[in-house]
Amino acid sequence: MMILTTNCAPDEKFRLTVADNFLKRFLGLMGRFRLEANEGLLLAPCNSIHMMFMRFPIDVIFYDEEYKVVKVATNLKPWTGICVAPGARGAIELPAGTLSRLSAKKLTNIKIEPESS
Repeated sequence: MMILTTNCAPDEKFRLTVADNFLKRFLGLMGRFRLEANEGLLLAPCNSIHMMFMRFPIDVIFYDEEYKVVKVATNLKPWTGICVAPGARGAIELPAGTLSRLSAKKLTNIKIEPESS
């Protein structure tokens, strides 16, 4: 597990499951019925996602190698195709509505760290 923090809500933390190989990235959230609040999926490396076989909408943060936000996509609906972010190193999928709540327009960089045990 990894922990995500953002510049626009530094006190709020998100627990991320890591998808770091082809199969884990391809499957992503398929088969799940929802993400809990403050839960997400870290896809790395990744510069695009698909919404095929998804059962719920999501928000996505795409970031570069310096953890600067390259693109934000909100409320992506199931079965709506793909979302691409040229130059992105990774993507973080969060519950739909998360980025609206965090003022996504102010989101410029993120921090990802291992979860402390």
